[in-house]
Amino acid sequence: MRDPMSALTDAFTSFLFGKVETTRLPVRTSTGQAQAVYLPTAAPGLGDSGVIIGREVYSGKGYIYDPFQLYGQQLPAPHWLVLGESGNGKSALEKTYVLRQLRFKDRQVVVLDAQGEDGVGEWNLIAQQLGITPIRLDPIAANDDGIRLNPLDPAITATGQLALLRTIIEVAMGHGLDERAGFALKVAHAYVVDTIRDRQPVLTDIVEQLRHPEAESALAMNVDIDDVRAWGLDVALVIDRLVDGDLRGMFDGPTTVGIDLDAPLIVFDLSHIDRNSIAMPILMAIVGVWLEHTWIRPDRKKRIFLVEEAWHIINSPFVAQLFQRLLKFGRRLGLSFVAVVHHLSDVVDGAAAREAAAILKMASTRTIYAQKADEARATGRVLGLPRWAVEIIPTLTPGIAVWDVNGNVQVVKHLITEAERPLVFTDRAMTESSTPTRLPADMLAAELEAEERALSIERRRGGPGSATTVA
Repeated sequence: MRDPMSALTDAFTSFLFGKVETTRLPVRTSTGQAQAVYLPTAAPGLGDSGVIIGREVYSGKGYIYDPFQLYGQQLPAPHWLVLGESGNGKSALEKTYVLRQLRFKDRQVVVLDAQGEDGVGEWNLIAQQLGITPIRLDPIAANDDGIRLNPLDPAITATGQLALLRTIIEVAMGHGLDERAGFALKVAHAYVVDTIRDRQPVLTDIVEQLRHPEAESALAMNVDIDDVRAWGLDVALVIDRLVDGDLRGMFDGPTTVGIDLDAPLIVFDLSHIDRNSIAMPILMAIVGVWLEHTWIRPDRKKRIFLVEEAWHIINSPFVAQLFQRLLKFGRRLGLSFVAVVHHLSDVVDGAAAREAAAILKMASTRTIYAQKADEARATGRVLGLPRWAVEIIPTLTPGIAVWDVNGNVQVVKHLITEAERPLVFTDRAMTESSTPTRLPADMLAAELEAEERALSIERRRGGPGSATTVA
């Protein structure tokens, strides 16, 4: 029983100052019991339909991602930007993502493989595993009946051919064509397309027509024939580089017969091209437009166009404009563009800053692997990442990345199955084992299904794998 004086004192104090807070005795308990009181929370995932990427680091839930499933609800555009320094897992993510997407019957993937190892592109192992021959663009091999892509292929519309020719010339010259040079190119192209009917027109025909224009071309604009020839001289010299220069053989003949544009995976191997030369953006422009007019078509397939060393595209105003148009087709034709870049500064501070900003804006999914602190801060400013995400980017270990899917930001650990590991292993030159083990093709599907079953069991038990998928 309480002391009467204490009760009187408490009553008087309560009258003057309000009710006195109750003093609670401490409670001793275990963490197992306390978790029922202080429930853990985690941000919602992206749903349970798509392909497995890995696990969310903080919640342990399975992380499922598919731009085609999310488009229209959580994603305004299906395009994806992957950033990070070498050695942190970008290549492994790209390859496992493609392998898992290809398990869907209505998927098709095109890869521009700009990095090589052991004399071939780094996608060569995956292509072999799937029974696919990469389209290897090599100026040396092209002279010995290697692969050729014709910019004047009849499969490309006349408008597309002229746009491609202009882009090639502008990339090589480093500036846009003036009106006179553009006119000379236009009339030369029109004459070649109208007069050559018994075979595929080739670049040599354009060069010849620029050097020796027809009189009708001058009469149409009421100018002297010598003026038309002078206007087209610089253009002819640039195109001649594709015919008789360092890019000879790859584009100066009819398109190679037998290129399978209906294969589930198409790999353009650019690893034999000097990635720092002007040849790389020219190649990417030609391949991009060639695909636009010969591969992308409204047949209800979902397509993924993955470009490594994508700064070759985004850093050139003329090539970026072509790919910007290609990206706009994504919504209508089911195309997801995946750009892989080491540093965002490679593109936002380049000559094509405006075009780069437009392309980045269309990438609603951004995956950022480890970067140095100053680079992470710059990336965060450009992409609008939350402060906590920017602070942890420099601390990320290989295989873990910050994922920003239209504002849904998570930290995700990428999971690789044992069947996938030898196919995505790209550092053989720096390790003791130089010959990866080749595994049966059905092991990949078996291991992914085992992972899916494990996640499904965890979800039913209320465990960490509360998201699953059936691919």
